[in-house]
Amino acid sequence: MTNCPVFLNDRAARLAERAAVQAAELRIDCIRGNSIHSDRATILDFGVNARGGLAAGLWLARTCLADLADVRLVASDSDLPVPSVQVFTDHPVEACLLSQYAGWKISSDDFFAMGSGPMRVLAAVEPLIQELVPSAADQEASHAVGVLESGILPSESAVNLIHDAVGPQRDLTLLVAPTRSPAGTVQIVARSVETALHRLHELKFPLETLISAGGSSPLPPVSRTDLQGIGRTNDAILYGAEVTLWTDCDDDCITSIGPDVPSCASSSHGRMFEELFAEADHDFYRLDPNLFSPAVIIFHNLKTGRTFEYGRRLPELLQVSFGLSGLD
Repeated sequence: MTNCPVFLNDRAARLAERAAVQAAELRIDCIRGNSIHSDRATILDFGVNARGGLAAGLWLARTCLADLADVRLVASDSDLPVPSVQVFTDHPVEACLLSQYAGWKISSDDFFAMGSGPMRVLAAVEPLIQELVPSAADQEASHAVGVLESGILPSESAVNLIHDAVGPQRDLTLLVAPTRSPAGTVQIVARSVETALHRLHELKFPLETLISAGGSSPLPPVSRTDLQGIGRTNDAILYGAEVTLWTDCDDDCITSIGPDVPSCASSSHGRMFEELFAEADHDFYRLDPNLFSPAVIIFHNLKTGRTFEYGRRLPELLQVSFGLSGLD
């Protein structure tokens, strides 16, 4: 269980509202109550019909993290001719597992998407949320904010499903972007720390000992299709991301699970994600769960002053995945 800061959703709502005010600058569309959504939600289109862009992607990622993390684009320190997405937070569990993790399957008769963002705390339909969050956490929030990875805007049935789950009395805001869009690509690649924390949770690492976290992942070129985008963004994290964790625990807590944390712990490691995804009939749940983790993870133990590093990058694979292998 975590000491969840209250009002994660209200924090995200303030950021989303500022994005709506700056819609023209961010090249996004703000849709407030129309014949489709029946005044039950504000929809912010970050890349379905809107152009969006890199700034929109950074805004989308920050909102998904409940504005508890710094997200920025920086020049890459690798041989890949692409920038990197960096994420830093002093609230890693709240920002990444309670907000950013895409753990809620939104499924209605005419719409499907994985739901991210702090609205998941209010819906509390996931075992992860039920385990980590006190029953009263965030319940006084006046807003619910979520991020949907989708190539279409949510239907009325999907909005009703979400609104009923998070509380019909709350103002609902949904931010939407497909993987193939610039904003969608940025916000997915900004999940380097999130994937590390989810893997640590699966390995029963004491999450309460995490103090701070930072991650960096190469930003792939925007893809032609969502399927290619899913492949490239996952490859970016699995084979290019480096995550650093500051923790306060016994060294044994780290060394006992350290080799099992990075993606190289998976027997599927070293193969492009798009290929693996096709073999699994495009079903994430048929893939080896050990694969979903950053390429490299570094622990700085504040209790002992020791540092531990596990994993390795595969820049040659990323060259092929990103379509860069033929460049001079």
